[in-house]
Amino acid sequence: MLKDFSIQATIMGTLVAFVGFISSFAVIMQGLTAMGAAPDQVASALFVLAALMGLLGIIFPLWKRMPISCAWSTPGAALLTSVGMIEGGFSAAAGAFVMCAVLIILSGLFQPLGKAMRMIPASLANAMLAGILLSLCLAPVKAIAFNPWLGLPIVGTWMVFLMWKRLWAVPAALGAFALVLVFGVDLPPDMLSKLGSSIHPTLVPVMPTFTWHGFVSVAIPLFVVTMASQNIPGIAILKVYGYEPAPGPLFASTGVFSLVAALFGAVPVNLAAITAAMCASDEAHPDPKRRYWSAIIGGIGYILFGLLASAIIAFVAFAPPILLQAVAGLALVGAFSSSAQAAFRDADHREAAAITFLVTASGTAFMGVSGAFWGLVAGAFMLGLRRFVQQNGH
Repeated sequence: MLKDFSIQATIMGTLVAFVGFISSFAVIMQGLTAMGAAPDQVASALFVLAALMGLLGIIFPLWKRMPISCAWSTPGAALLTSVGMIEGGFSAAAGAFVMCAVLIILSGLFQPLGKAMRMIPASLANAMLAGILLSLCLAPVKAIAFNPWLGLPIVGTWMVFLMWKRLWAVPAALGAFALVLVFGVDLPPDMLSKLGSSIHPTLVPVMPTFTWHGFVSVAIPLFVVTMASQNIPGIAILKVYGYEPAPGPLFASTGVFSLVAALFGAVPVNLAAITAAMCASDEAHPDPKRRYWSAIIGGIGYILFGLLASAIIAFVAFAPPILLQAVAGLALVGAFSSSAQAAFRDADHREAAAITFLVTASGTAFMGVSGAFWGLVAGAFMLGLRRFVQQNGH
């Protein structure tokens, strides 16, 4: 194994960890906070997530000798932001995370559930995801309206780097956020002492409670989003680069690790999509058989970043919440544009996708159930109605 190690893969793996963590931790923070998590619970969840996806990012490549990269469910965290706090508070959210993890395990162990998941039209799944992401993607505009002197440097930096070095756009925006926080916000004089006291990660277990509301409003949409936007594309990207691992064992393994994460109030871990492409590309190494080291290095990097989670959260807590939401929104613009494009690509599914998008984006709950679930139901009904009319010749 050591003969396959290379400096090139090490550089790519380091970049994967940096981009994967820095570009989306704000989304995770927003989602868990919206669910009612306290700051210490958010810090604990971030640390556990980073450690677990780091471990998976080491185990999978060693097991399969393939550049299988792992990540947390960023779209899933965005879903939590759109749903908000549910009945029963954060313990009910943790219960929903547990139920979602069980569904992921079952999808890997039992082919019928995995096939049923793949039967959901991609247009509807993407429309639901686009609807979920819309509200967060509007946050940069709201940040500028809140205070142009604070919001514009963040958004402007992101735009410049997007045109120049797309991969660095969100990390650069986060750097601009840090500078805005230091030079544009009145920080307390004891800031450094507060950061020092929070440098060590603390584990905060969350006792899950299981509710029907949590299952329907959070667990099912979270499962669909995680599978449709992370696990299944992750396998597809690996196949593009010539790697064909059996998906069942990988899905089941991510479900088991997600179950552990849920006990600390964390969203699922899953196969990566964007960072998977980075690890599997020629830039990781010319020899495809040696690229798995980039995923291993990335996994190690995630664990190291996780150790800083408490200090990062303590630092960003000094900023107006809308600024962090703006960074999270910028991190999701790419996901929003690609999911919206995929949702409306098929002309036969366009109306159903539009209904799914609009119902989901409304954020309106019916009978206590989140709009994401009803968006999928409404779109599926519209699609079924269209097919029924077509089959009956009307």
